[in-house]
Amino acid sequence: MADLTASDPSRAATVASSIRGSAELLARVAADAALCAVTEQAAALVCARLRAGNKLLLCGNGGSAADAQHWAGELVSRFNYDRPGLAAVALTTDSSNLTAIGNDYGYERVFSRQVEALGQPGDVLFALSTSGRSPNIVAALVAARARGLASVGFTGASGGDMAALCDLIVRVPSTATPAIQEVHEVLGHIICGMIEAEMFPRPG
Repeated sequence: MADLTASDPSRAATVASSIRGSAELLARVAADAALCAVTEQAAALVCARLRAGNKLLLCGNGGSAADAQHWAGELVSRFNYDRPGLAAVALTTDSSNLTAIGNDYGYERVFSRQVEALGQPGDVLFALSTSGRSPNIVAALVAARARGLASVGFTGASGGDMAALCDLIVRVPSTATPAIQEVHEVLGHIICGMIEAEMFPRPG
């Protein structure tokens, strides 16, 4: 029987190489002044709208759906410390809504229909798509604009079809889906931390 604890140097090298690749992309992101600025602006936008009594809606597919749910959870529950909950709703979590809308109207409308039903003028939509071309994300952004929501897009390098539909767009300088998702997760954590700290400064 193979020794499952034995290290394979070639596989270990692959791990190290992958980590270096992620670190190099994050270094490029950190050096991108425009990307850092728009990330900060996204956090400031959400804070301003939350103070006005509005809410944050989030949507994405696959790994981006996981990010949307993750960020909503960080805001509704807590991120770094205990404080009051913040109004954030992931549009990816209600199986009854998703299946009803998908069945009645088609998968392309699973998010736009929820934006039409739940979105109010002044709310913010975070829309995640590594390609920037996901039809249901594009449709959600169109619905958000029609309803008077502000929108922040999270995409890869090109921005795709989302670029023209977002008030702010965070473009990760990569075309590799897993790499884009890794950076989205880092930036999402940064945004959640900034929102938490600004809305409810840590005592002491």
